[in-house]
Amino acid sequence: MAQPRTLVDVHILQTVPPSNLNRDDTGSPKTASYGGVRRARVSSQAWKRATRLHMAESAEGLATGVRSKRVVELLGEEIVGQDPSLEVERAQELAKDVLTTGGIKIKAPRKGDVEEATYLLFLSRQQVTALAGLAVEAARSGEKLDKKVVQAHFKDKNSIDLAMFGRMVADVTDLNVDASVQVAHALSVHAVETEYDYFTAVDDHKADDADEDAGAGMIGTVEFNSSTLYRYATIDADLLARNLGEGAPVGEAVAAFVTSFARSMPSGKQNTFANGTLPDAVVVSLRTDQSVSWVGAFEEPVRAGIEGGRITRAAEELARYAKETTDAFGGAPERTWVTAVGAKGAALDQLGERVSFDELTGTLAAVVEERTRAGQPVGAA
Repeated sequence: MAQPRTLVDVHILQTVPPSNLNRDDTGSPKTASYGGVRRARVSSQAWKRATRLHMAESAEGLATGVRSKRVVELLGEEIVGQDPSLEVERAQELAKDVLTTGGIKIKAPRKGDVEEATYLLFLSRQQVTALAGLAVEAARSGEKLDKKVVQAHFKDKNSIDLAMFGRMVADVTDLNVDASVQVAHALSVHAVETEYDYFTAVDDHKADDADEDAGAGMIGTVEFNSSTLYRYATIDADLLARNLGEGAPVGEAVAAFVTSFARSMPSGKQNTFANGTLPDAVVVSLRTDQSVSWVGAFEEPVRAGIEGGRITRAAEELARYAKETTDAFGGAPERTWVTAVGAKGAALDQLGERVSFDELTGTLAAVVEERTRAGQPVGAA
């Protein structure tokens, strides 16, 4: 009998006031057409970065990684840290040797003197330490680096964010790490229109001069919208366990992701709009068949002026669509937990147990840890 899968789906409803979380190349808030109308959109890349940064600050005891082109400099600094007798230039030569032996292409930088990788390279801190150790050992022994040994150090001890979001090295596919987390573009549950804020800035020094004109020192416009977003992500806990390696705290890592995904916010124009909010509702389902987004609940946009407000109606539509999808295709989630603010998310209670967010993440961590460790499903409580 095949081992049951452990998939964690995260569904979030979140209202964001006037904001510009994620801009396109013209500075406008990103949008997408869905259900025949224009929606507010926040790209998956924007929210993944916000989640990674939040995990780095909040996931105590779980190591996160670094993604950079400047890996020669990064590795060189670690080499000097391990052997202070080495000059910086020599350390950078050793770093380049380790990287190129592993198959990483290095090029001259656009700025500065230190060469860099031709693409962003995602490494865990443990991998940086281990690769530097190889370089120091080679410098002391005078022996040539072995490609297989170097690549083994690239693949060992992935950080949680590397294990979740993956790594692609087009030139050396053996170093690729398949992402165990997928994040959808956030979409508003309703139609939106971009609005414009006309602003002026006063020149303080000029304003104190009675002989100067009273005009503004600067004028401009900034685009924004406000929306109630449907956000979705899914975690393949089994793949995450393989990416992290034997003995890793997979349940704790999944809980850390759910926490950071729910509590993070892309930083676009935060100083202008101070738009930080928490979700109105979080629904987490543990599945054994396949990941399922419920974005279809909002193919018909939620209209304004509905009694109870958009959040209430969005929660009702999400619960309805989730039930109808299960009725049509089967494959009900094995466990579902709901965290919602007040009565507006009451419709979601039919999907699973209403708990606080701390209870949700704590229970989820325990269930995932037991499943991935034992390879057996955990029955409903």
